[in-house]
Amino acid sequence: MNPASPLDNVRIVLSHTSHPGNIGATARAMKTMGLSKLYLVNPKFFPDSEADARASNARDILEAAQVCDNLTAALGDTFLAAALTARRRDLPHPAYSARQAAAELVQHARHYPVALLFGRESAGLTAAEISHCQLTVQIPANPDYSSLNLAAAVQVMAYELRMALEESVTEPYPAPHLPEAASLQEIEGLHHHLEQVMIHSGFLDPEQPKHLMRRMRRLFARTRLEKEEVNILRGLLAAVDPRRPFKS
Repeated sequence: MNPASPLDNVRIVLSHTSHPGNIGATARAMKTMGLSKLYLVNPKFFPDSEADARASNARDILEAAQVCDNLTAALGDTFLAAALTARRRDLPHPAYSARQAAAELVQHARHYPVALLFGRESAGLTAAEISHCQLTVQIPANPDYSSLNLAAAVQVMAYELRMALEESVTEPYPAPHLPEAASLQEIEGLHHHLEQVMIHSGFLDPEQPKHLMRRMRRLFARTRLEKEEVNILRGLLAAVDPRRPFKS
């Protein structure tokens, strides 16, 4: 069943936030643009009075926020996740501007839950956290000073999501039907299954993995796997290594 608004299917995920004021300001930024789902991965301080104060009249978003022990729990039932990063990365995922990413997220949010991931105030997202997402997002900024406050970055992306929704309403034709996509939880299961088979076959040395699994994640992120495709791949892996069975 599709949501009343695609924005109801968009979750903002903050990973390892240090300052509770940024969580409150994020809630306020979200509410002004019609977003309501906030997920927090291991926040340093939450709940917190400073978060409540900065949220102003958006405390209902804080009260409904989901606190998760890890990123997999926060993203598990989503079907598309975008990681906000200001730095160029080794083995980058497909990179989108803020506007491009917002349009992509809104399109998918008409049918499935999607997520926009933000990292630590001091260091942003780790390479491991980015590997859980299918695309990366950059907010165009002054190259000599591109650092944005966390809540300000959320506000920019929330605005772009709102504008993408407004613009999509004026399109003369309905969005094309999307095939049944694989959830990030299902894709994580594929990655784990593949890694175990690669280790058992001797193709991957767990003591010296280098960037092999990151490359595999990048490959599958580009393909936007469908549920049936994940089942086929895992069935193939189970046939190659019967000791690693797979039940869909």
